[in-house]
Amino acid sequence: MSERKVRVRFAPSPTGPLHIGGVRTALYNYLFARQHGGDLVFRIEDTDSHRFVPGAEEYIIESFRWLGIKFDEGVSFGGNHGPYRQSERREIYKQYVKQLLDAGKAYIAFDTPEELEAKRGEIKNFQYDAHTRLQMRNSLTLSKAEVDQLIADGSQYTVRFKVEPGVEIHVFDLIRGEVIVKSDILDDKVLYKSADELPTYHLANIVDDHLMEITHVIRGEEWLPSAPLHVLLYQAFGWEDTMPKFAHLPLLLKPEGKGKLSKRDGDRLGFPVFPLEWHDPKTAEVSSGYRESGYFPEAVVNFLALLGWNPGTEQELFTLEELVKAFDISKCSLHGAKFDYQKGIWFNHEYILKKSDKEIAELFAPIVANNGIDESMERITQVVHMMKDRVSFVKELWELCSFFFIAPLTYDEKTVKKRWKEYSAQQMAELADVLEGIEDFTVEGQEPVVMNWVEQKGYKLGDVMNAFRLTLVGIGKGPGMFDISAFLGKEETLKRIRRAIEVLK
Repeated sequence: MSERKVRVRFAPSPTGPLHIGGVRTALYNYLFARQHGGDLVFRIEDTDSHRFVPGAEEYIIESFRWLGIKFDEGVSFGGNHGPYRQSERREIYKQYVKQLLDAGKAYIAFDTPEELEAKRGEIKNFQYDAHTRLQMRNSLTLSKAEVDQLIADGSQYTVRFKVEPGVEIHVFDLIRGEVIVKSDILDDKVLYKSADELPTYHLANIVDDHLMEITHVIRGEEWLPSAPLHVLLYQAFGWEDTMPKFAHLPLLLKPEGKGKLSKRDGDRLGFPVFPLEWHDPKTAEVSSGYRESGYFPEAVVNFLALLGWNPGTEQELFTLEELVKAFDISKCSLHGAKFDYQKGIWFNHEYILKKSDKEIAELFAPIVANNGIDESMERITQVVHMMKDRVSFVKELWELCSFFFIAPLTYDEKTVKKRWKEYSAQQMAELADVLEGIEDFTVEGQEPVVMNWVEQKGYKLGDVMNAFRLTLVGIGKGPGMFDISAFLGKEETLKRIRRAIEVLK
C-alpha cells in the first residue's frame, strides 16, 4: 500500500470562544502537517444544535488569522472534501447509520429519558450495554412490526452502537504507545438522534475523518476515553486499513493548585485564556484576549508550543518555521503542563527586543497621539530605542516614557525626600549655566563638559545626577541623563531645571 499523504484536522464546536488549549491543539496539528508536507483541514462540529453560539465560528477563524496558523481547506477555505460543516452533512451520516443497522452493528432504541432515569434508580451504576440492553425498549427486544409502527407514529428514537463484550481493543497512541481496553467497560453509545436528525460526535467524527482522508487525529487528552469506541466503529465499517493514528495531547493545567486551566483562573490571576477578546452574546460579558492585551501573535505561538512539548535543547525562542523543523509529536509530555502565564509575559518581552525600534515605534505612535502629543516618528523611534528593553508590552511604554514628551508638573515626594538636598537648588542653577554654554548638545558634547565641572567643583557625582534626573523626569527613573537632555534639547532642558528649582527651592 502506498504511503498516504498526511492529513490532519482541527474541528472545534461553535459553542463559544476558542480556549487557549484548543489553540495549542490546532498549533500542534499545523506543525505536524507542515513538517510532513501534509494538509490541515478546518472542520466545524456543530451537531449539538442546542449549544450553538452566534459569532463563535467567525471568532475562531479570526483567531487563527491573527495567530498566523493557516489552514489548507475547510470551512471558509474551500476544498474537495466538503461540506466541512457537520450540520450540512446530514444526508451523508444517514447512509452510514443505515449501513450499521443493516449489518446488525447498531440498533434502534426508544427508551424515553424518564425510562432511562427509572432504570438508573433500579440498577446501581447502570450502563446501557450487553448486560442491560435486553431489559430495555429497543429493536433487539421489540418485533420488526412494533419498531416500524413506533417510527411510523413519530416516536423519537436514538440509534445505539452494539458493543460486543469480551473484546480486547488496541489503541495505538503516538504519545502514549499502545493502550489496551476491554470492551466490557464501554456502553452502547448513542450515534444518532431522530429528534434533530443529526449524529452525535462519535459517529460524525469517524465518518468525516474517513471521508476527508484524515491520517492522524491529534486532539486533547479529554478525548482519550472515546478512542476505543472510535477504533470499534472503524472496524464495524471495515475501514481498518485507513484508520488514522491517534495522538492525545496532555491537558493545560492551572498555574497553581490542581485541575485543568479555566477562564476563572485567568480572571483571578489577570491573564487571558482566549486568543481574542470575546463578547458573550447571551450575557454581554466581555472576556479578555491575548491580542487586545498587547501580546504579539508570534510570542503566543512560541509560548504555547512549549507547553507540553520539549525540543530537547536549551532553545526557547522559535519562529514558526523553526518550530515546524523542530517539532516531534512523540516528544510531547504524558502529563499535563502547568500554564505558566508569567512565562507568556516573558516571551512577549523577548519579542519586543527582537523587533526593530521602527516596528515598536509604529505601535507606540498611536498611544502618543492619543495622549495629545504631536510628535515625529523619528523622535518616537529614539524614545523606543532608549526604553523598549524595560517593558513587556508596548502599552506600558507611555507610563515609562511620558516625561520625554511632557514636562513634569509635580515631583515624586519620596524621590524629593531622598535626592533633593539643601544644596541641590544651588547646584542645579550652576548646572543650568554650564549647559547653557554648551554649543554641541549631543550626549558626546555635554558629558565631558559636565563631568569636568563636577570634578572641578568637588561635588558628589551622585548628588548632581540624582537632582538633575528629578528636574527633568519628576521621579528617579529613566535612561542615562545625557540621553534624556540630548533628546529634550537645550531649551527644554534649561526650562525644566529652572522650573524645578522654583518649585522645590
